[in-house]
Amino acid sequence: MHHYTVQYLFHDKPQSHTFELKQAGLPPHEAAMHLLILHFGDGENSLVMPAADATPAQVMEQAERVGLSGIEVVEEKDR
Repeated sequence: MHHYTVQYLFHDKPQSHTFELKQAGLPPHEAAMHLLILHFGDGENSLVMPAADATPAQVMEQAERVGLSGIEVVEEKDR
C-alpha cells in the first residue's frame, strides 16, 4: 500500500488528509477527486461531483468551484 498526504485549502483554510491506496502515484486531479468524495461524497447534491468522463482539468476546476484549492500530494515513503 502507498500512503499519500494531500495538503490543500478548503475554503481558504489549510487542511491535510492521508490516503492509503494500492496505486503507485497520485496525480493532483485524482487527489482532488478523493477530496471531493471525502468532503461531498455523502451529500444529496450529486451536481458537486464531476462527470465520470471529466478531464483532469475539469476535475480541478470543479474542485476549485466548491472551495478546494492548492492541492499538493506528498508520498510517504517510510511507513
